[in-house]
Amino acid sequence: GDRMWHFAVSVFLVELYGNSLLLTAVYGLVVAGSVLLLGAIIGDWVDKNSRLKVAQTSLVVQNSSVILCGIILMIIFLFKTQLLTLYHGWLLTMCYILVITIANIANLASTATAITIQRDWIVVVAGEDRSKLADMNATIRRIDQLTNILAPMAVGQIMTFGSPMIGCGFISGWNLMSMCVEYLLLWKVYQKTPTLALKSAKVEESELKQLNVKKESDGKPPEGVQLIVEKDVTGFEPQQEKEVGCAARIAEPFITFRDGWVAYYNQPVFLAGMGLAFLYMTVLGFDCITTGYAYTQGLSGSVLSLLMGASAVTGILGTVAFTWLRRKCGLVRTGLISGVAQFACLVLCVISVFMPGSPMDLTVSPFADISARLFETEPLPTIASPEDNPEMIFATGMPNLLNGSTTPANSDPEMSPEPVPLLSVSLLFAGVIAARVGLWSFDLTVTQLLQENVVESERGIINGVQNSMNYLLDLLHFIMVILAPNPEAFGLLVLISVSFVGMGHIMYFRFAQKSLGKQLFVCCTPDPKAVSDSSPPGNTSTV
Repeated sequence: GDRMWHFAVSVFLVELYGNSLLLTAVYGLVVAGSVLLLGAIIGDWVDKNSRLKVAQTSLVVQNSSVILCGIILMIIFLFKTQLLTLYHGWLLTMCYILVITIANIANLASTATAITIQRDWIVVVAGEDRSKLADMNATIRRIDQLTNILAPMAVGQIMTFGSPMIGCGFISGWNLMSMCVEYLLLWKVYQKTPTLALKSAKVEESELKQLNVKKESDGKPPEGVQLIVEKDVTGFEPQQEKEVGCAARIAEPFITFRDGWVAYYNQPVFLAGMGLAFLYMTVLGFDCITTGYAYTQGLSGSVLSLLMGASAVTGILGTVAFTWLRRKCGLVRTGLISGVAQFACLVLCVISVFMPGSPMDLTVSPFADISARLFETEPLPTIASPEDNPEMIFATGMPNLLNGSTTPANSDPEMSPEPVPLLSVSLLFAGVIAARVGLWSFDLTVTQLLQENVVESERGIINGVQNSMNYLLDLLHFIMVILAPNPEAFGLLVLISVSFVGMGHIMYFRFAQKSLGKQLFVCCTPDPKAVSDSSPPGNTSTV
């Protein structure tokens, strides 16, 4: 249900606003900004409350928000003409704002669900068996990849053969049904794993102990106390609460935000997390930007769907590679090998920029499009048609080639080199698809490093900040595309993206070097206690 909604909400917003991307862009900006600002606060809420309460609350809020959004969208689709005439269209605008706001709440609840289930519950269920934890992480990622294929296919077919309104009703009904099933499954897992219920008791005991120590010694708390717990302990003074209670409540989210980022920076796996975040600063993924570029190159929707399917398959292969490499070489080295594999595949994308058929043109300013819109200068540069320039047939000649024709229409057969139009875009997507193996293996490596080397009391807030970092770099990559949206600049964006991926893997290499030292390139045995030596005293896990 969550994957269906993520795919469909952008389509619905485009459909509502007359095939314009404005509402979709606003929605993406609101979502990225919200997670960026509230990631640490959401993680802190996950840490402070019992696991079952967090999972149930986030699940109900997420699905209820999607259901409510679906109902509102159905009303808008049914009565759009009437709403447009009321109050000069302001009522319809308020409906758009309401939809984006509720959809953003659904995304924040989805973030809380992901943190508590994929970063906390799974660690407790796996126990001390790190191989079991790796297998469970890989299985979850495979399920995620499969739903990424099946969910858009299902919604797309319903909207194609039905209507957007039917699609809204289907998603609302599906989320209502799945919420009940997921709720029961979570309850069953909670009942079968008694250790999941121990979190709140441990937190209460540690708080009571720190209060007793504070009353007896009237000094500073021990060094082992985490930042968040320390903040909560000092907040139990009754006199302080009366004097600055209101100010403290107002300042608490800001203090939580600050403490979360400080705690994230002090983690032994900080460089590994930063390396993963830097991979989000890229246009080399199957998002709206890459698919939009593919359309400018003449690729049809059916070809793109096949490419997306191939990408999902290589992503699943990446999860298989992760489990095998971890058993053979250890967790830290698995991330290093995965990074090298991903970067090697992305070299094909760099080569594609300079191949025949690439629209890259350094004589055209990357900011020509935006400057023309802002300052109304001369017309935007466009790709020349085959009639004007027979050599540039990649934009209009591609559909004919994909449909089986070897010669573009209205062109001289001698002037139509067959492999040239496909060469650049083929190399680009070959590199993107092949790189998914290393990408998902690397993602699983960093995920497990965070699971194993972050203490339980900070697991939620650290993963919340990690999500914020991911969204920050993702937001920067959208800003980069907004500044240089013309196809001639896409090659430059590819080069910048590969550079950021390289910087991310350099950060991970530095982390691996600190963890393993001279044993980094000894790949015959699994890792020793790599990160746990520099971990906080409460963390006894090994890599």
